[in-house]
Amino acid sequence: MSHVTRRWLLGTTLIGAGTLLAGLGIARGEDIATKGRLMLDSFSPLPRGVVQAATFPLIEAIQGRRSRRFARGATIPTGPLAFASAEPPQPLDPVEQMLLIATIAGNTGWANLFAHHPAYAGQLPNYTTAAGGRSFPSAAGFHTTEFFFTDDTGVYFLPTRDMTPVPETGNRDLHAWVKAHRARIVKLADGRLNLPAEMPYMEGHNRWCANVPGSTLIWPVADLAQHVILMLLYLVQNGTGIYDDINDRQIPGLERFAHRIDLAAAYPMTFVEQDAMTDVSVEMGTACYSGALMLQALGLGGWMYSGLNPFAVLGASGDPAVPGLGFRFEMLEGNPLPHVTGLPGVFEAHVPPHHADMRAAVESVVRRKFGAGGPFDPAQGGPYRDNASVRSAAAPIDAEAIEIATIMADYVLGTFGRFPATVPPVYAKMYLQAHRLDLAFYDRHFGPGGYLRTHAEHDRNWG
Repeated sequence: MSHVTRRWLLGTTLIGAGTLLAGLGIARGEDIATKGRLMLDSFSPLPRGVVQAATFPLIEAIQGRRSRRFARGATIPTGPLAFASAEPPQPLDPVEQMLLIATIAGNTGWANLFAHHPAYAGQLPNYTTAAGGRSFPSAAGFHTTEFFFTDDTGVYFLPTRDMTPVPETGNRDLHAWVKAHRARIVKLADGRLNLPAEMPYMEGHNRWCANVPGSTLIWPVADLAQHVILMLLYLVQNGTGIYDDINDRQIPGLERFAHRIDLAAAYPMTFVEQDAMTDVSVEMGTACYSGALMLQALGLGGWMYSGLNPFAVLGASGDPAVPGLGFRFEMLEGNPLPHVTGLPGVFEAHVPPHHADMRAAVESVVRRKFGAGGPFDPAQGGPYRDNASVRSAAAPIDAEAIEIATIMADYVLGTFGRFPATVPPVYAKMYLQAHRLDLAFYDRHFGPGGYLRTHAEHDRNWG
């Protein structure tokens, strides 16, 4: 094989990793300088596991992805797969933990703005709400999801939705990228999140394996109220709005804006809210799936799942001994489920009491778009040759658009006593767990192929 062919097959090389890569059987050291544009030589020392993760084939991760639930320290007491681990629980290596967390929640550079809409008269569509892109897609670039995680040491918050991308050289430098994300972590509490291994806190089939000692549990939480507001603004900018399909009536006050919005084309309120929840569900699922693929590259066990009680996780269990994240909630008349609105000072949904009223919530969303650090801030950096001219070309959200969106939001809150009317303002659904596998379980009960080479080599690669 020629030097050129070998380099093409590898996608180029890893600077400074020659000897290590040769030891992994990947390629000769002199052929390894960068992996695409990715630089690894700022790691000192450079873990073998980092090199293997950076060169692990995507197709192998997809084909090899499985839910591998049996962690070190686990026990299945009865049944055909009964087994008791002889190994104690062991936490993730700090570097592999950060690689995993940043893969799920990480900022990956500048977002590309919507380029054109024929109705915008040469202006950019103003849908996008974050200047940076992340490791997963978000409908219209709204990015209303943030991330929490827990391990044996504590409960943590990693905000990345409005993170300014690290400099281009930092994006190429994997160590700098991981370091930038680590610096954003906020510790919320000591010790692992207390979630009893019993109903109603977790499903019965997860009691033996979920949130176990040694594991890292990561989960996204969406400000669904903000997402719905963004959809209202989106509709207004495109010449329409919503109507109350529950009570079968138009929203009073919107008729004054017939010059701007076509009420005959208005969307049913419940459809818009369900669509918003679907959007963030896809967002959460794809984020966790990115992490599930990284598990294969790192050689970790784990899986993505939804079998934890989201109300208990957020803090609405009603049991003081199970405080969860401590989010504020209330029980509304006629609703059997907790109405969770946010964690003050950390993650606050765009609803009262975290905003004075719905106008304040709408105005906050507009500031996120056009204010300092937003995607339409002319002073913001970006991927363009002339960032200021591109960003300043976005169609404005004017006072009238804010008024129309506020009328709709106020109507929903006033009519139904909550916003949104039919979906929660704060939404959690999917979880990604990572742990060190007990390979003896798989060797005992599975034939060849029960785990990947990365799992077999994990301890050698990560120490």
